[in-house]
Amino acid sequence: MTGALSLAYHAESVGVRIGPATLVEDVSIDVAHGELVALVGPNGAGKSTLLSVLAGDRSPSSGTVAFDDRDVRDWTPGDLARRRAVLAQDNQVAFPFRVWEVVEMGRAPWQGLSEADGDEEAIAQALATCDVAHLTERTFTSLSGGERARVSLARVLAQRTRAVLLDEPTAALDLKHQEDVLRVARSLAHDGVAVAVVLHDLSLAAAYADRIAVMERGRIAALGSPADVLTPALIERVYGLPVHVLDGPDGTPLVLPRR
Repeated sequence: MTGALSLAYHAESVGVRIGPATLVEDVSIDVAHGELVALVGPNGAGKSTLLSVLAGDRSPSSGTVAFDDRDVRDWTPGDLARRRAVLAQDNQVAFPFRVWEVVEMGRAPWQGLSEADGDEEAIAQALATCDVAHLTERTFTSLSGGERARVSLARVLAQRTRAVLLDEPTAALDLKHQEDVLRVARSLAHDGVAVAVVLHDLSLAAAYADRIAVMERGRIAALGSPADVLTPALIERVYGLPVHVLDGPDGTPLVLPRR
């Protein structure tokens, strides 16, 4: 960590076990306000599990997680919801709520507080940012997978928190909207928000993240800048696939499989 950025998250020696299975083992990682950290790695590497521990949605079997200098388990649900927003991988809305109503759910933590006066403006801005303002009267269940993903992100943005945790926010999106989502995440970090995001596209992570944590079998195999972390040797070892790592036009690594 460089500069004077204040820590949002400090995870120390975190482990998660379910029965005989170890999902995360001895992971230590920080995420600062004003920083975008990408968690990458193969399926089953522990990325989503680690994100859920940071969010306070899952208690670690060992180790600790501090959020804004306080154990994440010590925050009340309401206080936590006003300080961090989470986009889960399996985020679903089973009932036919209108898109506006789904995004409005992001404002629920502020009910009864002075911040609620800005509900409509926050919702409208989130809808516009995620390119779903034209869908406000549609039911969530009538949307395509990509549209649902963007509406769910709009709900997160409407929450207006100082930390945002995103689990595979680009999985269902086309090329344009993948870039749009990461630009939004980058803009949040620029404004002082702590952002942690689980991604599968290594080149996308390299283009937008300040730091990348490569996870392998529940551990962090490498943590650092995209240029330092995304090496052919490490990627081949972790993913079991030979790759080319090229210098992109903007100097960020481009990762391509050898075919």
